Amino acid sequence: MNFRNVAAVAGVLLNTIAHSSWATSLPEPGQSGAATVEIAGQSIPVVAGGLYDRYHSNPPLSVVASEAPDIDLSWFKALKKTKVDMGFESYSPNFYYKNRRVTAVFTADLDRLRELMPAEVLEQVQPIQVWPGRGLIALTAYAYEYCDNDSYNEIALSIVTNKPGNSNLGPISLIGQSMSKDFWGYVLKLPVNTELARVRGVVGYNLPKWLTGINLRETDKSVVFEILDSQTGKVDVTLETEKLSELSNEVDLVTNSFTNIGHSGELNYGYAISRQLSHASSTDEGSVKLVLSDGSLSTYIKSLELGEMMKYEYVPEFQSALYAPAPLRSMLHSD
Repeated sequence: MNFRNVAAVAGVLLNTIAHSSWATSLPEPGQSGAATVEIAGQSIPVVAGGLYDRYHSNPPLSVVASEAPDIDLSWFKALKKTKVDMGFESYSPNFYYKNRRVTAVFTADLDRLRELMPAEVLEQVQPIQVWPGRGLIALTAYAYEYCDNDSYNEIALSIVTNKPGNSNLGPISLIGQSMSKDFWGYVLKLPVNTELARVRGVVGYNLPKWLTGINLRETDKSVVFEILDSQTGKVDVTLETEKLSELSNEVDLVTNSFTNIGHSGELNYGYAISRQLSHASSTDEGSVKLVLSDGSLSTYIKSLELGEMMKYEYVPEFQSALYAPAPLRSMLHSD
């Protein structure tokens, strides 16, 4: 069996654009256009009059329809929001109405991946081994154009794992996840470019988020993400990916899930269901260019000893529903 083809099925992993930027910059507190909201006792800057300022994760779909009449909301009408306590009062699922993403899946040093996962998590899930000594890393760049949290950009660096409660059978597990369109991972890094996204992710999901600049631009042929070092303000990581031309418009529903440790010390899981409206993929290594510097995130990525790029996914249009985290035992007991 060709391991490149087998490993490529991990490409839809971990999941959620203007002409020159895929998300708007948020004004600083005190500037025109900025407001503040309180989350878990913290005062957070948000866009004045934006969806979050007005509706705190629960905007009526009629409002969304009036403000963005070009967006198809039919899928969201079939989903029900419920009020939840996730360290602050919110609603689940969180809706992402118009988004884009690119994902590149690389091989990485298996021992290093295991070393980065907490022992409690490793008892339930492990990195999937595609061949001796090599696991998989998914690097995903998201541009959330219009969502319950206004708009923001996010970069996810995740280890590809088996599903909790299932055996880790290497490539066979990857094939099973691909067939069920139910992908699992452990999130290592998750920088974002708004304080609202950072606080919600840290307080609500205990995810490794921090605030930094994420510059996004595009040309006729490519999309370029520049992740800045939060300490120096210099460009740290550059991800340049090709705009694939042969796009499929067949609607594809994919679930992306993660396992982590909650604030209480209990194992949790979270997931997002994505409705992919336009998508394409490639195994051509020339479709992705990853440039690393000597910044903190680059240094971390270098420690993973990335190898071949196994699959690239270009998803210029998708929608998503992100559900609040839940105890992992509740899922294991229900299976």
